[in-house]
Amino acid sequence: MKKIWVFFTFLFLVNAGFAQYDIYFKNKALRLDYYHTGTDSTETYSFDEMIMEPYWGGSKTNLVDTFEYGKYFFKVILVRNDSLIYSHGYSTLFGEWQTTDEAKTTRRTFSESIIFPFPKEKVRIEFFSRNRDGQWVKKFKYIVDPYDKFIKRDRRMVYPYFDVSVSGDPANKVDIVILPEGYTGEEMGKFIEDCRKFADAIFSFSPYAENKDKFNIRGILAPSPEKGTDNPGTITWKRTLLNTSYYTFDTERYLMTGDYKSVCDLAANAPYDQIYILVNSKKYGGGSIYNYYNVSVIASAFAPKIMIHEFGHGFAGLGDEYYTSETGYNDFYNLKAEPWEPNLTTLVDFDRKWKDMMKKSTPVPTPDIKKYYHTVGVFEGAGYVAKGVYRPYHDCLMNSFSGDAFCPVCTRAIQRMIDFYAE
Repeated sequence: MKKIWVFFTFLFLVNAGFAQYDIYFKNKALRLDYYHTGTDSTETYSFDEMIMEPYWGGSKTNLVDTFEYGKYFFKVILVRNDSLIYSHGYSTLFGEWQTTDEAKTTRRTFSESIIFPFPKEKVRIEFFSRNRDGQWVKKFKYIVDPYDKFIKRDRRMVYPYFDVSVSGDPANKVDIVILPEGYTGEEMGKFIEDCRKFADAIFSFSPYAENKDKFNIRGILAPSPEKGTDNPGTITWKRTLLNTSYYTFDTERYLMTGDYKSVCDLAANAPYDQIYILVNSKKYGGGSIYNYYNVSVIASAFAPKIMIHEFGHGFAGLGDEYYTSETGYNDFYNLKAEPWEPNLTTLVDFDRKWKDMMKKSTPVPTPDIKKYYHTVGVFEGAGYVAKGVYRPYHDCLMNSFSGDAFCPVCTRAIQRMIDFYAE
């Protein structure tokens, strides 16, 4: 009898969530493009345009972001009664650029976008930025009238999509859309095969393997004029759809794009929660930013681990656990504040991290010696620095590629994110 009661309670909650979605939103998405301008210590927002997209791939029950991960956050609020009806955390390339040497002397502008369910009535979008102390600061607001005649209904990049691994309704699945970069028309067959390799790689690692039925993966058949990608180090420039390039922030292996408009235009051809860009290159490289996009090459010998590592950033908000890096960041983490990433800590507020997963006998900090190699602890050295930032395990796929598994802390963080989208 108890099991029946639990089942009907669950059914009621799910239906209630969907009912709320139907009250406030249409089954489409609205994209708001804006410009993010600043230096290492300043930032301003300015409105660009709004575009209606044909699919909403996100959850229809979990509309409010309870994780609050990321450098940025936005809220969708009903104008008539100030009710919060949607929120979402994310990070961007601009946020990383602010920690580079260039940002100290140069003012730059990045094009960014937020995407949310298409509202049925007037809403206020509030933008927040996380300050150095980890607190949210409101930076910008914009009123959206869903009947505004200037909301664009046309689409700049229309291409067909194909199913790679689809298990159900986008509303209760984690939807990944794979975008091709540097694949010519003659190489679309290769791209399809590479998408299969991507799916095989993702589902060969735990906890994704156990949750395969909670994912949808689709690819977009969109050829580039030329093969490959830009490599300023060898004076190589290619005409491609998404304008990716090695040497992002002058780091050779950091393969990213500043053309976020094109990324979003191309991704709009299918429902999605996560964007993954596969680059047609043999050179090692990639990158990923939380709820922004993920990039990797697939020809590298380390391709499966590169993809799973990058997806850990983009999907679950996991931080890098290594500390010998060529990255050009300055003071990426404030050692007097707790990082938002679930697998990093400065011990400022460790109680809300993975303290509950540790044995009481494990010392804090934890000596990085063989005795504790397979124990959840607090190991110094993470977030690109050797001192002051701590990781939960001796080694993990967010640290190096010497192993084949995520640590228990990262595994829990990934599982929680899967459940959030798939409930």
